[in-house]
Amino acid sequence: MTRLAALSVDLDEVGQYRAIHGIDAEIDAPSRTVYARAVPRFEAFAASESIPLTWFAIGADARDERNALILRRLLGAGHELGNHSLDHRYDLTRLEPDEMRRQVEEGAALLASVAGARPRGFRAPGYTVTDALLDVVRESGHLYDSSVFPSPAYYLAKAAAFARMHWARRRSQSILDRPRVLSAPTRPYRIGRPYYRRGTGLVELPIQVTRGLRLPFIGTALALVGPAGARALARMVVGEPLVNLELHGIDALDVGDGLETLAPHQPDVNVPSSRKLEAFAAVVGVLKRAGYGFVTLAEAARAFENGRA
Repeated sequence: MTRLAALSVDLDEVGQYRAIHGIDAEIDAPSRTVYARAVPRFEAFAASESIPLTWFAIGADARDERNALILRRLLGAGHELGNHSLDHRYDLTRLEPDEMRRQVEEGAALLASVAGARPRGFRAPGYTVTDALLDVVRESGHLYDSSVFPSPAYYLAKAAAFARMHWARRRSQSILDRPRVLSAPTRPYRIGRPYYRRGTGLVELPIQVTRGLRLPFIGTALALVGPAGARALARMVVGEPLVNLELHGIDALDVGDGLETLAPHQPDVNVPSSRKLEAFAAVVGVLKRAGYGFVTLAEAARAFENGRA
C-alpha cells in the first residue's frame, strides 16, 4: 500500500506563545501575525511542493472576517480545515464538562460557518487530552483526533522548561500532560479506554516521533537542526505507514516579524524563516523519494479507518 504523509499547521497566534512562556509585557507583534505573515509563506511552500496542508484553526479567530477570508481561500485551494478548539485553552482538560464541551463544539461551529461543513479533525491545545475530552470530540461528530504525542524527549524538555520558569518566577498557562501518554501507540490507532490503549473508538493520528528513541518529529525540532539535520530525522521516520508532521504558524516566522520578547525564551524564533522552510522542504524531499503520497489528515484518517490502522 502507498505510504502516506500529512503536514498540518496549528494556527496559534503570538499571544499563545506569550502565555506558554509566562511573558507579561506589552504585545510585541500584531495579534494577526500568524494569519497575515505565516499563512502566506506556508501557502507558497505548499504550492511549490504541490502538497495539501491541514490547518488547525482556533474558532474564535474565525470571527475576524479577515481571518475567515484566508481560511476560505485555503479551503478553495484544496487544503483541510481542522478544529483547534474555541479559545485554545491550555487547561481544556481541566475545565468543567459543560465548558469543555462548549470549547469543542463552538469551535467546530464557528469553523463550519466559514467552511460550510463541520471540521473532521480535532487537535487539543498543547497536545493534552483525556478520555473525557476525547469523548466530547467523538460525540461532536469529528472523524479523528491528532493530539497524542508519545515522545519522552519532548515530555522531559517541557517539564524542564516549566522548572526553569518556576525558578524565574514566571507562570506558564500551559500544562504538563500525565506521563501515561508516553505509553500510547506511535502509529495510527483506534482509541480505547484509556485513550492511550488501542480500542474501537475514534481514529487517533499521533503526532510524529522517530523510530527507536521516539524523538519529536515536529516543526520546532526540524527548524533547530536545519536542512541537513531535518533530512537525517526524516530518514528515521521513513517506513512508517503515516508520517504526521505537525507544524505551527510560528515555524514560518522569525524575530524579524516582531517577536523580540519571545526570542530569549524560544530559540527557534531566532532561526530565519527562510531556513526553517528549507528544512521542511528537505523533509518533503526525503519522503517523496521514499514513495510517500501527501494527503490531508482527514484523507489519512479515512484510509486507516478503512483497514490500515
